[in-house]
Amino acid sequence: MSVTLEAVGHGWGDGPPLFRDVSWVFDPGSLTALVGPSGSGKSTLLSIVAGMLRPAEGQVHRSGAERALWVFQNPHGVARRRALDHVALPLVARGSARREADVRARSVLERFGLQRRADALFGELSGGEAQRLMLARAFASAPDLMLIDEPTAQLDRVTAGEVNSAIAALAASGTVVVVATHDEGTRDACGAVLDLAAFR
Repeated sequence: MSVTLEAVGHGWGDGPPLFRDVSWVFDPGSLTALVGPSGSGKSTLLSIVAGMLRPAEGQVHRSGAERALWVFQNPHGVARRRALDHVALPLVARGSARREADVRARSVLERFGLQRRADALFGELSGGEAQRLMLARAFASAPDLMLIDEPTAQLDRVTAGEVNSAIAALAASGTVVVVATHDEGTRDACGAVLDLAAFR
């Protein structure tokens, strides 16, 4: 699975383009930081990569990247549902029996440093724990393409470091991972950097 951008550009209305002539290949298992100043079009490019928005210029080619999943800046969960349930339910949706899904979900939670919080309610988690839980849930969903938007924007430095470590583990399964970020730590945790400032 891969996503290839070929001379992609986009803008809104009669305004100047946000970016132009972006050519890039997101390979299987790649972890790419999408950086640039505010207003440079990071979220717009994520939407283009996801196939939710058609670029004004250029083309996007997808090979085997059918299932895209977006992890947003603010973690969204069910306050009175356990952390374990948030990760087990995608496994059940993919055909696992509930007992098997719970066992696998605990293993995924351990991978993201949340094994001790498996039975905690979502509403009881800290901001960093909630963000890592969303990443764990995304991992359990086994998407071909994972888009992550500003995952550490509202976190302190220590907690952001924990989230960055979790992000670094995501590409190990072969998923294409693209992270829009202003955080230098997140950028450094990625294997490649696509800087939109170079495409104005």
